[in-house]
Amino acid sequence: MTNFNCKIVISYDGSRFFGSQIQKNKITVQGELEKALKKLNITSKTIFAGRTDRGVHASNQVVNVLIPFFWSDLEKLKNKLNLILNHIKIKQIKKVDFNFNARFSAKKRVYRYIISKKELNPFNSNYFLYEQSLDIKKLNEAMKLFVGKNDFFYFSKRGSEEKSSICKIYKAFVYEYKDYIIFNFEGDRFLRSQIRIMVNFLVQISKQNLTINDLKAQLDRKKLIFNKPIKPNGLYLAKIKYF
Repeated sequence: MTNFNCKIVISYDGSRFFGSQIQKNKITVQGELEKALKKLNITSKTIFAGRTDRGVHASNQVVNVLIPFFWSDLEKLKNKLNLILNHIKIKQIKKVDFNFNARFSAKKRVYRYIISKKELNPFNSNYFLYEQSLDIKKLNEAMKLFVGKNDFFYFSKRGSEEKSSICKIYKAFVYEYKDYIIFNFEGDRFLRSQIRIMVNFLVQISKQNLTINDLKAQLDRKKLIFNKPIKPNGLYLAKIKYF
């Protein structure tokens, strides 16, 4: 056996990429990571725990890849990759069992959407959305509806490759921290643009453009009321859980 399986934890600035998934003639996270690996004679394809759209960030994305045995010094490999990569940071590389698959072994995924209560400037506008104030109490009341197993067909972008639109959400809440409002979602899986549509729906509830009853009707698939995704710049893939 000439290779061993490695789990790689990375963070990246999504504003610099056309999403995480490799695309022809586009700069993507997977494409740049595989190019960097190839420079170090690692030619295996990478497997990502989840896809992120253009403009969406990650603080702890997980990837697995087969590494040749001559790269036994994983700390050295991590440092060399970080010298090559731009806007992607290798946080950890470790050897794992051959059965480990970054995508299919994942049990839960945690996403955060961050809103700044302070006006943005050219240096942070790619990383937050600006809203002066939101009704945190009303938002948390509405977000309780998301918890559990639901059909999120009306909360996903058309063209999603997923065969089922049923997702189980374990946690959904929002809180304030200093000058920020942070939406937190933890689920077994999420559909394409699902979180961005959910957050935008919630923001519209806070602004009294929509109601909690509207949210319930759409979640029950009684009618499609609103499914416009919010901007991607405030969204972060925060954590992948494997237990």
